[in-house]
Amino acid sequence: IDSLFLSLFLLPLFFFYIFLDFSRQQCYIEAMKILITLLKPFSFAPAILMMCVIYSFSAQTGDVSGALSYKISYQIVETKNEILASGKSLEQLSQEAADIEFYVRKTAHMTEYCLLAIALSFPLYVYRIRGIWLILLAGIICVGFAGLDEYHQSFVSGRSPSVRDVCIDSSGALIGIILVQLFCWSTLHNPSGSHKK
Repeated sequence: IDSLFLSLFLLPLFFFYIFLDFSRQQCYIEAMKILITLLKPFSFAPAILMMCVIYSFSAQTGDVSGALSYKISYQIVETKNEILASGKSLEQLSQEAADIEFYVRKTAHMTEYCLLAIALSFPLYVYRIRGIWLILLAGIICVGFAGLDEYHQSFVSGRSPSVRDVCIDSSGALIGIILVQLFCWSTLHNPSGSHKK
C-alpha cells in the first residue's frame, strides 16, 4: 500500500517535471527564433560596408585614382620581375606597369562588385530568396548601384561616367551571385545518393 501510495504521489510529480522541462525547452527555442529574426537584418551589414568602400573609391579624384592604379600595377610587374629574375630596368618596369594599368583598373571593378554581390546574396539566401529570384534581385541591386556609382563619378574631378564600367561591374556581380548559388546548393543540398553505402 505504501509503495502504491508513493507511486501515485511521485507519478504526477514526474509528469509535472517533464512538462516543466518541455516548457523550458520550448521557451528557449522561441527565444532563439526571436533572436534570429532580430539579427537577420544585420546580415546585410557586409553588403552596406562594401557599398561604402566602393563609394569611397569613386569619390577619389582622377589623379588620386590613377596614381593608386599605377602603384598597384607597378607592384605587380615589380613582383613578377623579382620572381622571374628578369632584370628589367626601372623604365621597362614603368612602361609595363602603364601597359597593364587599364586591366588592373577593370579587374578591380569586377572584384569590387563580385564581393558586393556575394555580401548581398548570402543575406537574401537566408531570407529564402533562391534561384532565379536571387539572381534577379541581387543583380538589379548591384547593377542599379553600379549605375548610381558611375553617375556619382560625373561630379568628381577628373572622373566621368562610363557605360562600359557598368557592364564590367555587372559581370563581376553576376560571377558573385553564381558563386553564392553554387556554394549554397553544394553545402545545403545533399545529393540523392550521398547516404547510400
